[in-house]
Amino acid sequence: MSDVARLEALVHGRVQGVGFRYYTLRFATGLGLLGWVANEASGRVRVIAEGPRQGLERLLEALREGPPGAFVEHVDEVWAPPTGALDPFAVRPGWHGGD
Repeated sequence: MSDVARLEALVHGRVQGVGFRYYTLRFATGLGLLGWVANEASGRVRVIAEGPRQGLERLLEALREGPPGAFVEHVDEVWAPPTGALDPFAVRPGWHGGD
């Protein structure tokens, strides 16, 4: 069983306008993860990340906490095998349909 995985997370709450995307970028980059974070038109934040499962679990914990000023109600998470198609972690502007 490989310890590399893909995490797709949808963060609900007061998570836009509080630096959530850049908080996520710094955290994910520090863990060496690949992927992206983007605001959605619905007010949620979407995160797609691939890398070692342990790093992804740490990212998920950080998403549940959020930066100062955020209020995270809950995080929907989906785990999957990695696609290997993601670039170094980045912020995507506006709503993004996915990868």
